[in-house]
Amino acid sequence: MTTESEAPTGRAPGRREAVRAAVVVGALGVVFGDLGTSPIYTIATVFDPDDPHPVPINTNFVYGVVSLIFWSVMIVITVTYVLLVTRADNDGEGGVMALITLLRRWGGNRSGRTAAALAGLGIFGAALFFGDSMITPAISVLSAVEGVKVVEPQLAELVVPATAVIIVLLFSVQRRGTATVGRFFGPVMIIWFVSIGACGVRGIARHPEILKALSPTYALTFMFGHFGIAFFALAAVVLAVTGAEAVYADMGHFGRPAIARAWLMLVLPACVLSYFGQGALILGDETAVSSPFFLLPPEWARLPMVLLATAATVIASQAVITGAYSVAAQAAQLGYLPRLRVVHTSESTIGQIYVPWINWMLMVSVLTLVLAFRSSSALAYAYGMTVTGTITITTLLFFYIARTRWRTTLWLVVPGAGVLLTIDLVFLAANVTKLVHGAWLPLSIAVVAFVVMTTWQRGRGIISRAREEAEGSLRAFVDQLHDRRPQLQRVPGTAVFLNRGKETAPLAMRANVTHNLVLHEHVVIMSINTLPVPRVPDGERTAVDDLGYGEDGIFHVTAYFGYMESPNVPGVLRLLDPGQAEGPIAVEDASYFLSRIELKKGTAPTMAPWRKRLFIATSYITADAAEHFGLPGDRTVMIGSRIEV
Repeated sequence: MTTESEAPTGRAPGRREAVRAAVVVGALGVVFGDLGTSPIYTIATVFDPDDPHPVPINTNFVYGVVSLIFWSVMIVITVTYVLLVTRADNDGEGGVMALITLLRRWGGNRSGRTAAALAGLGIFGAALFFGDSMITPAISVLSAVEGVKVVEPQLAELVVPATAVIIVLLFSVQRRGTATVGRFFGPVMIIWFVSIGACGVRGIARHPEILKALSPTYALTFMFGHFGIAFFALAAVVLAVTGAEAVYADMGHFGRPAIARAWLMLVLPACVLSYFGQGALILGDETAVSSPFFLLPPEWARLPMVLLATAATVIASQAVITGAYSVAAQAAQLGYLPRLRVVHTSESTIGQIYVPWINWMLMVSVLTLVLAFRSSSALAYAYGMTVTGTITITTLLFFYIARTRWRTTLWLVVPGAGVLLTIDLVFLAANVTKLVHGAWLPLSIAVVAFVVMTTWQRGRGIISRAREEAEGSLRAFVDQLHDRRPQLQRVPGTAVFLNRGKETAPLAMRANVTHNLVLHEHVVIMSINTLPVPRVPDGERTAVDDLGYGEDGIFHVTAYFGYMESPNVPGVLRLLDPGQAEGPIAVEDASYFLSRIELKKGTAPTMAPWRKRLFIATSYITADAAEHFGLPGDRTVMIGSRIEV
């Protein structure tokens, strides 16, 4: 008989390679949708004649722009993200929220203030991602549907309505999850990358001299020889690296090796070939600058390319939408947003979730952007701000962790951070020039999201302190119960009181004893503790405290969950050992008691009046506690109390 660890030995190599191939294909379908669709609009935006700072079309500038795009992709994506940032994982999870949890975990006394300030900067990076998740579906789908104007110019009036319909359908099917559809994403994106790479080769074959742009001298000559033009062009060049954060944020689903392989083996070559092919096309025909991506394929292939591009941009949008769900859920777990309703759409993949409130908010926002801007070129002005902001913050946090946690030597950190942050800041500065042309929008969205998250975190701390005063010491309360034993009636059954910790008594339990003089024979006081790790194994799920009395049937349980997990109280009860729980717990018959807090604006100078109103308004989107904690609705009792902010 073989053990589970021994079983795969005979066929491990074949299975391992199959798994690796499947994971790489999955990464192609989810991680690189946004990056892989950037060739649709990047070069067209750089040379857009309607741009406030247009780039003149001539041979030297085409070489310079293509070289600048190539080296931007190599430095920002390949070096910063694939080679460096993906090394900073939080138990396998990536993304700016993972960096925040690493800072919170490793911020010692000496560097606590610096770590807290950087964590605040990371929260702003997460807020920028929300802005990105609104703009990406709008610009991606809009740019793909605009391809019909190349095939059939008289259909131009249908671009915006068709885009709106696709977006509504995209958000409407989110509740069904991506478990089934996801299997088709990878193969579709493989076809996409092969197709754009082949079209790029076709363009390069006609004007192979474009390959000279592989030399960084053309990018440097363009930047320093024509800085007044090149600087403003960077605001459009940055579109080539949109989707960079997904490389890091989705690392937990696929792992760093699969993402690196997919990027280096297929995505990077395909995108580079497409950019160079479009540059070659413009060298031969300057009029092609209006839509070089869709004019690159032969005429018979343009309509299929429009359809394939639409599918690819929907996949790119799906990746960003799913990322927004994950960021929102993690932010709620870490206390930066109220408790949100999270639906797991896959039994086998924990990371596949659906957050209804975020979904419908995103849909309304994306539709508003499409109807307001009406073209991908107009939206492109707004796009770069969120991307460059997130990249800059991520790079800064990574090098701080590299120095303080990994003790990387200064002679590596200072030059590395200096070069990469300088490049990021130049991109950011170029996009600041687009503020009046639309870049104000994502920045405003990020500021609003940042204010909401920081207000919630601060208000939550104020309410927690007020609750501690109202609840009183749990140990003292249990001592009082023993002193009042003759007056209390112990009734059969198990009562589970959810509480914030084991230092204070649950308001619901205190009210039940004070007003009803009743206590169940079996009383479980449970606290949910979210750790800065993605998941917690069942063997480390619980810690039990008898509160000083071993045989009174009253004890406290601390349940530990990772920030990627949904708390399940009945599931925790089933894990308890009868010896620790002072007897067996009848989970199927247990009653659950929750404290419901009504918030009122008070006069104490805890926060500015407008922030108090914002905090109370934000509390209204809080998900139902019983559903959030997996409690059965027919056996859950809510007991209310009022607290002033």
